[in-house]
Amino acid sequence: EVQPVESGGGSVQAGGNLTLSCVLFGYTFRTGCMAWFRQAPGEEREGVAVMNRDDRASYKDSVKGRFTISRDSGKNTLYLQMSALETDDTAVYYCAATRVYGSDRIDCLRRGFGFWGQGTQVTVSS
Repeated sequence: EVQPVESGGGSVQAGGNLTLSCVLFGYTFRTGCMAWFRQAPGEEREGVAVMNRDDRASYKDSVKGRFTISRDSGKNTLYLQMSALETDDTAVYYCAATRVYGSDRIDCLRRGFGFWGQGTQVTVSS
C-alpha cells in the first residue's frame, strides 16, 4: 500500500520561504504523475505543481517562478520549494501520486491521483 507522508509545513511571513517534503512509502518513482495540491478554507482543492514520470514539471499560473517541485528517487521523497510566499498561499498542502502516466499538469490532473497524504498546514501572514 502506498502511503505518502508530508512534512515541512509551518507559519511564515509574507515573502518568506518553506520547503515541503513527502516520503512516499511503497511507491516506485517514475511510474506515473506526482503532485502537490493545496486546499484553502472554503475553497476547492487545487493542483499547484505536477511532475510526470519523465521529470516534466508544470505549475499553476499563480505559483510559477515561486514554487519548484523536485524529487529524490533514492530517498523516495518529493519536494516543494516555495519562495516569495504570499498570504494567498495559506492552505493545507497535500502530496499525491499515481501510477498512471500523464504528459503534463493538465493531463495528470485529468487522469486523477490515487495516493494521498494527510496534508501539512502552511500559513503565510502579512
